[in-house]
Amino acid sequence: MNVDDHAEALASDLGVDKEEVKADLQNLIEYSVPVEEAKQSLRRKYGGGSGGSAAPSTVEIDDVTTEMGNVTVTAKVLTVGKRSIRYQGNEQVIFEGELADGTGKISYTAWNDFSLAPGQVITAGNANVREWEGEPELNLGESTNVAREETDIDVPYDVGGDSTLAEVEPGDRGVALELTVLEVEEKVIDGRDGETTIKSGVVADESARLPFTDWEARAGLEEGATIRAENVYVREFRGVPSINFSEFTTVEPLSREVDVRDTATRMSVREAVETGGAFDVEVLGNVVAVRDGSGLIQRCPECGRVIQKGQCRSHGQVDGQDDLRVKAIVDDGTGTVTAILDDELTAEVYGGGLEKARQQARDAMDQEVVADTIRDTIVGLEFRVRGNLSVDDYGANLEASEFDETADDPTERAKSLLSGVDA
Repeated sequence: MNVDDHAEALASDLGVDKEEVKADLQNLIEYSVPVEEAKQSLRRKYGGGSGGSAAPSTVEIDDVTTEMGNVTVTAKVLTVGKRSIRYQGNEQVIFEGELADGTGKISYTAWNDFSLAPGQVITAGNANVREWEGEPELNLGESTNVAREETDIDVPYDVGGDSTLAEVEPGDRGVALELTVLEVEEKVIDGRDGETTIKSGVVADESARLPFTDWEARAGLEEGATIRAENVYVREFRGVPSINFSEFTTVEPLSREVDVRDTATRMSVREAVETGGAFDVEVLGNVVAVRDGSGLIQRCPECGRVIQKGQCRSHGQVDGQDDLRVKAIVDDGTGTVTAILDDELTAEVYGGGLEKARQQARDAMDQEVVADTIRDTIVGLEFRVRGNLSVDDYGANLEASEFDETADDPTERAKSLLSGVDA
């Protein structure tokens, strides 16, 4: 049903002008208000009450689909997150998390404070269903009735949000984590209210390492700190989960040490690429080529992008700044990935820094000679590459933090693999 059909049905039901209703409905939809919630808002505006005589269907969570309008569910509250968003030009505090019953779980967003708490069993009547990242989500708004139930229900999920970094996924809200802060950087960004100071870096626990952003730039988030953070939410950043601390996140120091996983997750190239992005992953493979744009390169002094013939895509003609980089294609037999080495790792494989590269380029009157030297050094050899993987329409790139030639005997490793297959 399109906007015209919704507006016509609503106008007929309310006895008001269709064009006026259509304009109001389009305005709400443009601000990302779900259609059913927008219609309820207009019913209240024009004095039509909740509209319709049919009560929302009572359904189990596993049966909720994005084609449904409003539903009634009885479920246990698993998590409750709280954060502030910009909505229709104003600041709006929302509550979000997950609900579950015996059949499944579903995320929710509450636009009103229903005083939800993990472990409560509630019946949410007239909850609107919308699609969020391809899955159904419940919207609890002004037209939703939330009642506490005295009877408990068994659910096959943990209550309270305690998690490990290996378990979190983009879209998780109301999560609690115990972490060690490994890296911290404070910077100023252009936020929605002007310049804003934030902190970002890397956190870790026994299971994994992930990037984080603290939008409040808390003083307690310093390198080496061990903390318990409650009410965090998880976004996707360059294909991997990213931990986010909002103004409502509570951060307390821990009295215990949090063991940090020192090793990266070893995967085949195909496994790594199929994740769609991975933080701190390790692959083993042969360098089969060094791509163009390697060796001695020039970057734009404004944005840091690699420039060609003095031209930056964003800033036009610029005086480029010399840098070193390698883009090596690594193949392990299951797939290929481009390992990107920064200036320090490039200097290690090249055997010298910028001054050596500049001198070699001057002597040869060709800066490509630096890339050729690197090709002669690494192509055909096997390397262990550790770093952060991103996957997009242009392929898979592994931003390397470590790039080491392997000392393993390939014959012995092949025998080990074959013995595992035979077993």
